[in-house]
Amino acid sequence: MVAVRVLVVLTLSLVMSVAVAGNRKRPKPDPVPPNVIIVMTDDQGYGDLSAHGNPVLRTPKLDQLASQSIRLTDFHVAPMCTPTRGQLMSGRDALDNGAMNVGSGRTMLRKTIPTMANFFAGAGYRTALFGKWHLGDNYPYRPQDRGFEETLTFPSSHMSSAPDYWNNDYFDDFYRHNGQLQQYPGYSTDVFFAEAIKWMRQRGALGQRFFAYLALNAPHAPLFVPQQYRDPYAGLPHDQASFFGMIANIDENMGKLEQTLVDAGLRDNTIVIFLTDNGTRWGDVIFNAGMRDKKQSLYEGGHRVPFFIRWPAGRLRDPADIGELTQVQDVLPTLIELAGLPNPAGTEFDGTSLASLLRGDRQTLPERKLVVQYSRPTAPIPKKWDAAVLWKRWRLINNTSLYDLSTDPGQTTNVIASYPDIVAQMRSHYETWWAGVLPTVNTFSRLTIGSDAANPVLLASTEWRNVLVDQQFQVRTAPVKNGPWTIQVDRAGDYQIELRRWPVEANTAMTAGLPTYQAVDGTYVAGKALPIARARLKVATFDQTVPVTATDKAISFTVNLPAGPTNLQTWFLNANGGLLTGAYYVYVNRL
Repeated sequence: MVAVRVLVVLTLSLVMSVAVAGNRKRPKPDPVPPNVIIVMTDDQGYGDLSAHGNPVLRTPKLDQLASQSIRLTDFHVAPMCTPTRGQLMSGRDALDNGAMNVGSGRTMLRKTIPTMANFFAGAGYRTALFGKWHLGDNYPYRPQDRGFEETLTFPSSHMSSAPDYWNNDYFDDFYRHNGQLQQYPGYSTDVFFAEAIKWMRQRGALGQRFFAYLALNAPHAPLFVPQQYRDPYAGLPHDQASFFGMIANIDENMGKLEQTLVDAGLRDNTIVIFLTDNGTRWGDVIFNAGMRDKKQSLYEGGHRVPFFIRWPAGRLRDPADIGELTQVQDVLPTLIELAGLPNPAGTEFDGTSLASLLRGDRQTLPERKLVVQYSRPTAPIPKKWDAAVLWKRWRLINNTSLYDLSTDPGQTTNVIASYPDIVAQMRSHYETWWAGVLPTVNTFSRLTIGSDAANPVLLASTEWRNVLVDQQFQVRTAPVKNGPWTIQVDRAGDYQIELRRWPVEANTAMTAGLPTYQAVDGTYVAGKALPIARARLKVATFDQTVPVTATDKAISFTVNLPAGPTNLQTWFLNANGGLLTGAYYVYVNRL
């Protein structure tokens, strides 16, 4: 019996050994290509989450997502919206890809650079954008020109930007659905989530892989929100209460998105990414996670933001904090690798794939130095050393201040004199980086007129070259500013070019003012009357000035233009010939 038992044990051991060896030889199959959802909020900072220690704001749904995600805790974007969005879509630095400013003719992502949507569409994914694009409102830079087949969006930087539908106020607004203006009932954040959820349900029901970019306008100003979301923060100043209320509404909608993924059976094989586009705009007076400064700043509070990524079926490492130095330019190459997207030879990225880090195949990244630089709204021409250089625990700001975050996370003590070797290495990196972007940093993307793909077109003051007038507030208050548009005439022919101070839908005379507008949750200031006596248009070789009467809503010119690159500029002049402003709205139609 003993011999028999020994034989049985040996036999079982042999069988188990063969089974184990077989398992080792047959690894689990790679995950099925995932759906991908990226949610990006606008002006919400690292500290504007209860999961990050905010003592007032409550974000239970985002906290839940954080707990289920890999969290990159040293993740950096640009300090403003357009450059971050361009870096996300292209994997390239802002001064490299052309989308470096919120206006001033510098918002367009160069048309030669493929976008994230192009990569997904090329792999057979259905693609959609819901919310804010801010990488070009004119052909060929619109989201529908850049790989997105379904788009529900608004122009420029925010609702009530200069080219946005006049008096949009976050409630029952007009958006551009696949390029066509359409009104949607409800609060803006609710609308974007509801439409995104509907589209995702449809794709899931048809078994179609999808990439959805849910780029919210909130909590960007104007700080309008349904009152019930503001009420829990009634003890705060109005701006902070409104800002937190807008985030609370986002949080509620994140819960609806999560439930949709569960109900539709999509949760396990969907990558969900949450991040924000820059540091906080309004929350720093309450809580800023120990960081210095906020939106627009080169200090940590301007560009270090939350980043959560979850993919239950993706064989990623367990939810945890990862403190490696990472940036928004890493997201596209990471998703290309995780989703197995085709990546044509010669494609260039300034970011690097984080896939092996997320899978746990490696615990650290190769040592890297990063540069944070963008084109400032008030000084759009990029200047050398208007930048932050990031390296491990070090931050070199403007080439004049060095901070050691390991001992000084609040960046209060400049130690540049104490670490000359560190400074020399960081300066050397920046010099090489600057030399790489300098040749094209002032090369402007041209807005196309006369193309069959987009005719007529609106040229808005947001894209005056190196001049920033990007808000309806500025149109109402009429600062003395003017600038040219950099354009491309697609086809030679006759063009009707119509100059307006107010947009078509405002239906108001050029010289007239407008009363204060009572929005649903606030007011817009009154529009200033202007003594416009003459209007001038210069485009190509055409240059003409005509009188303006008190009843004129627009001044129209018919111009024969040759095909090719040129500039277009307008002037509104008073009776003495003094500049009042340029035309904020120019409607161009190839006849």
